[in-house]
Amino acid sequence: MPPKSSRQFLDRFGAAGSLLCAVHCAALPALLALAPSLGLSFWLSDGVEQAVVVFVTFLGLFSLLWGYRRHRALRALALLVPGLVLLWAGLLNAELHHSRVPHAVVMTLGGALVGLAHLMNLRLNHRHVHDASCAH
Repeated sequence: MPPKSSRQFLDRFGAAGSLLCAVHCAALPALLALAPSLGLSFWLSDGVEQAVVVFVTFLGLFSLLWGYRRHRALRALALLVPGLVLLWAGLLNAELHHSRVPHAVVMTLGGALVGLAHLMNLRLNHRHVHDASCAH
């Protein structure tokens, strides 16, 4: 089992990244109007969004499954899975992906759920007590 500090870092990194993603998605409509004049159009491209969703998926699954092995509680995964479903739906559903406001809402909710899942995982790992019922 990796050290506690590594688990905490992954969850904190994942929570911060996911919540920043949620803020990004909520602010996306305003950024779309300002991006060309600020030279930030590249950061709003589909390729960057796809890369972020893939990264968030791998980081979230790795971190929360790692945490699950320790605390055996499904609450964090119950937040992660719907969050990832929303992120992937916003990315892969063409009609939703090309609608500005619905896309921003779905991606914001998905990012928020993934971030909350990481925070829940941190809390569950912090509360874990080693005893005879430990699986590790």
